[in-house]
Order: sequence, then C-alpha cells, then structure tokens
Amino acid sequence: MQANVDEVSVPKRKRGRPAKSVGERNESARRMELVCVAAKQFRQRGFHGTSTRDIAAAAGIQAGSLFYFFESKEAMLHAVMRDGMAQAAVAQAAALEALSSRASGVTRLEALIRNHLQIMVGPGSDFIPVMLYEWRLLSNEQRLDVAEQKDAYEAQWMPVLQALYRTRKLKARPEIARLLIFGALNWTAQWYSDSGSLSLDELTDQSLALFIGAR
Repeated sequence: MQANVDEVSVPKRKRGRPAKSVGERNESARRMELVCVAAKQFRQRGFHGTSTRDIAAAAGIQAGSLFYFFESKEAMLHAVMRDGMAQAAVAQAAALEALSSRASGVTRLEALIRNHLQIMVGPGSDFIPVMLYEWRLLSNEQRLDVAEQKDAYEAQWMPVLQALYRTRKLKARPEIARLLIFGALNWTAQWYSDSGSLSLDELTDQSLALFIGAR
C-alpha cells in the first residue's frame, strides 16, 4: 500500500553551513599550526632566508607534506598575513565588545592600543610583523586581499579618534593621527622586549600619554 504523500515525514534541512567532519576539523587545525610555524620562521629568518624544508622541519613533517595545504612558499606567506589579520580583527572586536556602552573615548583608545600591542609583541605575535617586513613580496592580488582586511581593522579606530578630536583630547586630525599612531605602535616589534623594564600595560599607558597627553 502506497503511503499518502502528506503523511511522509521529510527531514527539515538545517540552515547554515554543514558541520565539519572530524577529519576536516583536524585538517583545519593542522593548517593553522603550519601557518603559525611558517610565521615564526619567516619572522626569524626572513622570507628569502626560509626554505620549505625549514618550515617542515620546525613542524616535524616531511617537506612535501606542506604542499598538501599550500601551493607554494608564497602561498604560505599570504596565509600568514591573511590569517594574522583575521586573528587581529577578532581580538580587536572582542576588546571593544568587552567595554561598557558608556566607556569614554580614552578608555576605548586604551583598549585598542593595548590589543594592538598584544598583537605586535605579545605571545605568538609573529603574524603582523611578518606582514610589515615582507609586504612587498605579495602579488598584487594578494596585496589587495590583505589590504582590505587591514583597512577594515584600522577603520574601527576612526570613530574613537574622531570622538576624541571633537572633545579636544586628540589634537591632530583623526586621519593623520591614525597613521602616526599605527606607525609608532607597529615599530614596537623592532625594539620591545618582554624581559625589559616595561610591561604591556605600562607601554599602553606611555602610548596614551604620547598620543593624547595625561588622562
């Protein structure tokens, strides 16, 4: 006897992307691990001074295994910068979301500075310095891709800088201040040491004093 069509139970299709399988999750985690290893090698040795064998040896795998995940060493460099900017954006969003809706402009700028310094010189901070040092080695297409992420990241600073400018706490024009602030903060990758006399919190305070004066 044929069942009535109306009585047939049809499973509802779930919305969104299908869940990743265990194998896909393991593969994704392995790729991220390799990106981290490549970032550290590129920072320590420079892109041209790092071979795929160096990266593979540091990761504890055969050199040929890298090419299961990446087409080339250049693709690895792009992944380092792209993944690094993605992580920076997530961390920055979390830093801002953790603030009260009534947080002052100074408090918001402090959170942005502290987060950026953490990205630049904190643990696992190889991604963004590699981007600063090896940017010219990307292809035009890759450069545009990472630049889009970078612009979106920096754009989050503008409302804060504009608010501070309106209240005269920030003296420089916001668009110029943004460039100068990032130039100063990014340079910390060249000289800051966590074994030195300044903690990241103290460095944040000194940065605030430089950019907007005493609180």
